[in-house]
Amino acid sequence: MTALAPSPVSSLAPSRASKVQQITTPAGIKAWLVEDYAVPLVAFDFAFRAGATNDPPGKAGAASIMAALLDEGAGDLVSDAFHRALDDKAVELSFHAGYDSLSGNLKTLSRHVDAGFDLLQLALNKPRFDTDAIERVRSQTVAGLKQEANDPDALAGRAWRRATFPDHPYALQVSGDLESVPAVTRQDIVDLHKKLLSRGILKIAAVGAIDATRLALLIDKVFASLPSETDLLEVPDIEPAVALREIVDVDVPQTSIRFSLPGISRDDPDYMTAIVVNHILGGSSFSSWLFKEVREERGLAYSVWTHLQNYRKSAIFSGGTSTKNERAAESLAVIEEQIAKLVNEGPSADELEKAKKYLIGSYALRFDTSTKIAGNLVSLQVEDYPVEFLDQRNGLIAAVTLDGVKRVAKRLFDGKKLLVAAAGRPVGM
Repeated sequence: MTALAPSPVSSLAPSRASKVQQITTPAGIKAWLVEDYAVPLVAFDFAFRAGATNDPPGKAGAASIMAALLDEGAGDLVSDAFHRALDDKAVELSFHAGYDSLSGNLKTLSRHVDAGFDLLQLALNKPRFDTDAIERVRSQTVAGLKQEANDPDALAGRAWRRATFPDHPYALQVSGDLESVPAVTRQDIVDLHKKLLSRGILKIAAVGAIDATRLALLIDKVFASLPSETDLLEVPDIEPAVALREIVDVDVPQTSIRFSLPGISRDDPDYMTAIVVNHILGGSSFSSWLFKEVREERGLAYSVWTHLQNYRKSAIFSGGTSTKNERAAESLAVIEEQIAKLVNEGPSADELEKAKKYLIGSYALRFDTSTKIAGNLVSLQVEDYPVEFLDQRNGLIAAVTLDGVKRVAKRLFDGKKLLVAAAGRPVGM
């Protein structure tokens, strides 16, 4: 993603980008570092840009299980011993699989950095994948899936995915399902570990009481022995489906509703304007049009939301709410009315200014702890933003105009019919 020229919010605004050191280790691995010695902590985040879309056919959930097993024993340490070693040094270590990435984070006191990175090195390079650990994680996954079997939110989400991304890996749940999870074998997990962990798709950020020289050596200790390339599956681009309606019958008093349309990708010149459009419509918990109309004015639901989501192979606008069965059709009608109003009338100048002020002012909250900073720096890299975006982002929001909002609202919504998935027993849908 190329850097975009910002419109400065203030010439006195502090530079976040200037605090980020872009380092390259002796093994050629790149990372972003923010040195901060105010607190004797180090937060270390990383992500491999490949995830559950590489699950073997018919075995959705494999990447999720593999990620959960990385701290369930490594090297000579079985699961209990590995967790005791973490606890002895107060090291926090976790891993997570998403559709497009496998990520991890480490948090430790600076005096225990070496021990923390030793354990991380073992977890990533020498995971045991013991049979008892696999079955324990599998059982936990299956138990969660069984709980979701009668959860209307989960059922609506699954129906929404299947309808929105037909015949595509995004149609499947990262956690898998009750048929695919039991089918995952130890060999599947071993093979997926080899496939997803590659230096060529690795992004790293560290924040805290550590300098670049020491960090570089620790990074190489953990990652240098990983392969430089990997043979990933070819995942095709997909345009989200529209104008469909899926109903999952569940005998509950409330209906969970999910709706969506194609979105706008992050590298599109209209993306920042789309962020503002979404915020005005349903992105703010208390000031959005949908919150006011659906909850405050009509009392149809406790919450309603919209979101712009970018996957590596698709961009989507989505939203959701939950309401009484007998008011589901009315709730959806109000949502569609507000979308039409945004297309036909657009927001007022005052609404636009309030939205921009909120989006600009709240951005700092993403950087108020070392853990948040490290996580956001990795996310920026995964999303192909340059470090300069840290300073450009608020200026780009400030530069959004009323005409631009009206134009992008039409681009997003005009002439398009929502895809809707609902779980419950909605009346009139």
